[in-house]
Amino acid sequence: MQKITSTLSHPLYDVAAIRLIEQQAASALPPHTLMQRAGLSVARLALALAPHAQCIWIACGPGNNGGDGFEAALHLHQWGKPVVVTWTGRPSGKSGLPPDAHASRQRALAAGVPMASEPPPGCDLCIDALLGIGATLDPARPGSALMQEWLEMMHASAAPKLAVDVPTGLNTDTGITTFKNTTKSIAARAFPISATAIFTLSLLTLKPGLFTASGRDCAGEVWFDDLGISPADSGFPAEPCAWLLGADRVSQTLRARAAHASHKGSFGDVAVLGGESTAATHMTGAALLAASAALYAGAGRVFVALLGNAPGLQVDPEQPELMFRSPEALDMAHQVVVCGCGGGEAVKTILAKVLSTARRVVLDADALNAIAQDSQLQTQLTARHGRGYSTVLTPHPLEAARLMGITAAAVQADRLGAARQLAERFQCVVVLKGSGSIIAAPGQTAMMNLTGNALLATAGTGDVLAGLLGAGMARGMNDAEAARNAVFGHGQRADSWARDRPGQALTASTLAKYTG
Repeated sequence: MQKITSTLSHPLYDVAAIRLIEQQAASALPPHTLMQRAGLSVARLALALAPHAQCIWIACGPGNNGGDGFEAALHLHQWGKPVVVTWTGRPSGKSGLPPDAHASRQRALAAGVPMASEPPPGCDLCIDALLGIGATLDPARPGSALMQEWLEMMHASAAPKLAVDVPTGLNTDTGITTFKNTTKSIAARAFPISATAIFTLSLLTLKPGLFTASGRDCAGEVWFDDLGISPADSGFPAEPCAWLLGADRVSQTLRARAAHASHKGSFGDVAVLGGESTAATHMTGAALLAASAALYAGAGRVFVALLGNAPGLQVDPEQPELMFRSPEALDMAHQVVVCGCGGGEAVKTILAKVLSTARRVVLDADALNAIAQDSQLQTQLTARHGRGYSTVLTPHPLEAARLMGITAAAVQADRLGAARQLAERFQCVVVLKGSGSIIAAPGQTAMMNLTGNALLATAGTGDVLAGLLGAGMARGMNDAEAARNAVFGHGQRADSWARDRPGQALTASTLAKYTG
């Protein structure tokens, strides 16, 4: 068993793959083995989380997830821990329990595990063993109202909560939840310092839905036990649908000591195109944030080309290292062009040239919106791959929705699928921003990022990410490698800030310069 952190990368498996793995494991092991291992693992983690608990409430559901709960209750009871089990079924008979789960319940009953029709009035640990993978909290489902009631009681309690395999109601493929109170719970947990502890023990494999969309809020701290079934075993029947990005897959290039004979040209040029200024609107700050991030991430030279009709800056007194140019004066063919940060309407006039001229491009914000509205620009974008050019798109869900011609809700309903579709459609690297940002590239297994927190939910942090990406490409990384490094490092900065300065807000301008 291990706690999942951002130190190591891990394979993620969808429900279809997990079913194959379960079937193969069940055929190779004695009956009931997987459930017994799962229950023992849950009991061990429960004991570690609440070693002095005077009451542990385990809510068991109608399937094998409930069976895992019965097994855990059996072990905790045998270890002398006070356990109360509630079950969604009727006290008599199987009530539709699968064979393994029924056997586990019978074993728990025979051992004298206390069973109750109502949850205890108070407890020191709540264990959610109601629904597992592939199951939804559907109002039409028998027992759904009772499960909803118990979940609300768990979330209202101050006691820590441990979910078995997956929090009830969470889609393990997408991170979308059907638990009604989740929105309120997420708002209450916006700052982890005030949150009740939430844990999930993922069994057999890790699931993508635990780490993206609502998954991070629902699952809390994730632990993992492969139950003795490893992907390294010969004959493992499934490939991962994605990888959880860890520090072991982040390049050390930016941290390596540079050659003593290096010069500014050794670390590449970044040109930021954006920051539209008009009589009514001034978005200069967006371009300066991207440029600042690129500068502090180690780009050799950073140029800024502001768009629009209003008089532009000639120097930034706060960052005199930045060099201001007109868009026409940029040498795009030999620079990494970060285009779109605060670009407004003016970016439309320069995009065709950027797509045709710049060999390495990061497209963000208004550049993406302009492409979504123009089929010719879309054709140009797709053709870049065939010319050997590198392109990274960095949409948030609404920008991704515009590019795909769907709603933002549809993107969020399948973030992994949306990122893959965009990467294949435009033949480039895509960073779909949000909780559990996704990095997708044509023909490659997508990566899901674990770093970052709600401190990044503020204006300008996306511009900083674009600048970090540009700096990585300028320093010699390929597009996918630069995306991994930028996304991981961007989130890591926010995590370091939250750890070192709890309760303090993090502005984008500070994020651009902060190294943790």
